[in-house]
Amino acid sequence: MAGKRTVLTVRLRRLAALLQEMRESAQLSKEDVSAQTGINVTTLYRIETAQARPQRRTLTTMLDLYGIDDDQRDDALELLSDALKPGMSRAYEGSVSEVYAAFINFEAEALSARHYQTSIIPGLLQTYEYATAVIDTSMPKLEAAVMESRAKARMDRAANLSKEDPLELWVIMDEAAIRRAIGGPSVMRGQLERLLQETKRKNVILQILPFDAGAHPGMAGQFTLLDFPDPADPELVYVEGIAGDELIEGHTEIRRFGVIFDQLRAMALSPRDSAGMIVDAMQRMD
Repeated sequence: MAGKRTVLTVRLRRLAALLQEMRESAQLSKEDVSAQTGINVTTLYRIETAQARPQRRTLTTMLDLYGIDDDQRDDALELLSDALKPGMSRAYEGSVSEVYAAFINFEAEALSARHYQTSIIPGLLQTYEYATAVIDTSMPKLEAAVMESRAKARMDRAANLSKEDPLELWVIMDEAAIRRAIGGPSVMRGQLERLLQETKRKNVILQILPFDAGAHPGMAGQFTLLDFPDPADPELVYVEGIAGDELIEGHTEIRRFGVIFDQLRAMALSPRDSAGMIVDAMQRMD
């Protein structure tokens, strides 16, 4: 694995949490494990925080030390096997950040996503032309091949909304996202038409936060809350910013973003009135 980055997946995160739980149940510190197995403490830390994927030999050594029974051993080895499989982000890992690649993997397995966007249409709902215009503007010196790969990643992510068990998506967008003519009137009109089509899906709820709502708790920036079907996989928050993207875990932080989303939802227009505002924006493009 030298020279290759380990991109986070749902299974790798679950394996990391399981190994930490097993070590703590065995009442062993990382230093104890290192002393008895020869596994470097830093390596143990990276494995337990899902920053590194353990080799099968390393994993079995840890399981032997922790005194794990056959059933739990099989579960851990199966998680490792699943973690070795490429996530949805594999095709784009050379052109997107490690955090964004991990987010793509998590989004593909999520049950639901609550997304707040400040000034552009969310990536899941973008047309190719709009996505290209956004990427070209925000990263003007990006190579053409990398820009195309990033735009394609957004198009492929949209499949999450139409698969057999589709992602349940709740989007709140600032009014600025539908008023700013990114890519020109023609591209923007096509994008708004796409938005209207997406609102017809049963698994998509879209609300617009109007300008006249005044100050609101989402002004600090956009974020996405992901929930998963398996209780063993805790919620995540993906935060986007100019300084970089971040994946956040932890009950306190998750709850804070959940409260903010609920406040934004209460301040936003209803889905029906939001669709009406999108139609108005289309007419103004004409």
